[in-house]
Amino acid sequence: MTSSQPLYDLAPLLQLMLMGAVIALGPLAWVWCRNRQHGPAVRLHALGVFTLFLTFDLVMFGAFTRLTDSGLGCPDWPGCYGNASPLGAHLEISQAQLAMPTGPVTHGKAWVEMVHRYLATGVGVLIIALTLLTWRLARKTPQRGALSPWWPTASLVWVCIQGAFGAWTVTHKLFPAIVTLHLLGGTVLLALLCVPAVGRGLAVQNRSPQALSPRLRWALVGGLVLLTLQVALGGWVSTNYAVLACTTFPTCQGSWWPAMDFAQAFEIWRPLGVLSDGSHIAFEALTAIHYLHRLAAYVVVLALAALVLALRRAQVLPRQRLCLVGLLVLQVLTGLSNVLLDWPLATAVLHTGGAAALVGVLVWSLAASTTSRAGKDLRHPLSKKAIASA
Repeated sequence: MTSSQPLYDLAPLLQLMLMGAVIALGPLAWVWCRNRQHGPAVRLHALGVFTLFLTFDLVMFGAFTRLTDSGLGCPDWPGCYGNASPLGAHLEISQAQLAMPTGPVTHGKAWVEMVHRYLATGVGVLIIALTLLTWRLARKTPQRGALSPWWPTASLVWVCIQGAFGAWTVTHKLFPAIVTLHLLGGTVLLALLCVPAVGRGLAVQNRSPQALSPRLRWALVGGLVLLTLQVALGGWVSTNYAVLACTTFPTCQGSWWPAMDFAQAFEIWRPLGVLSDGSHIAFEALTAIHYLHRLAAYVVVLALAALVLALRRAQVLPRQRLCLVGLLVLQVLTGLSNVLLDWPLATAVLHTGGAAALVGVLVWSLAASTTSRAGKDLRHPLSKKAIASA
């Protein structure tokens, strides 16, 4: 990395925005062609689902970028040594790779990092299109609840915040707190996109949200809160490279309560591997980061398993129940694989994806249901008649 390279170089910004627009044209054209015989509400639903799917893919690729140590593959933002692609930065990357062959800047890592930025820009363009089309439809047909145009508007604001965290991830040299918040931000973006996607799906099919008891609804909310905290702990483990602090299961380092330093472990604002006083973080702190995530995982798995049983007894949300069971099994298996198989890349990426998918399923469950009240009209705000007229 050349010392004269500024952290922010906006010269390639316009080219990157154009590249994002080109990437977004593919999904937009596909949605339009596939649904050209349907009304705008159906096309908008298809675009929302496709954007949600691509956002999930982006979260997975972000995990791949982090786990391959490609986050600093281009040491400036938004481009790569002031260029829109690593091709234009071939000389600078070659010099950095020659100086440090296994360092943060190599040709492969630069491409991984820039592809992640291209995909993020494309998703941003799709969210802009989704927001504009939702507001346009709202002018013709009044919409509220999950169909409100404020949901995609919130997604648009949030994706801009995500872009800022992506920039800070580079300019702050992988500060664990910033990288963890960036991961959490991607999960929040999935949730923001999931709610209107589910709501519009119900509207297109002329279906009502399923009525649940207040206790079940609160159980879903509680499960989502616990899972979000666990995602934050998992992000803290990953960004501090604390996965291999414990390489046995169910014990850690041959003990049920190994030596741990929680004060160092949760000193939040500090560089990677270093404390605020400049000293290196102790191994006991990494052990504390890992083991707390493991202990919290037991609580989350039991809580979500109890939630699945409660939903089964009530005979509600069958598809969501099946997804929760499958994803819980996936998370347990990939979590164990990370510990026992020395953190293989594929299972580490799947573990991140599984956590994001679990959040999505719980948000889906909440968006597809409502609290049961006697005499409440559960008809969806956008009826079949309204869809046809749109």
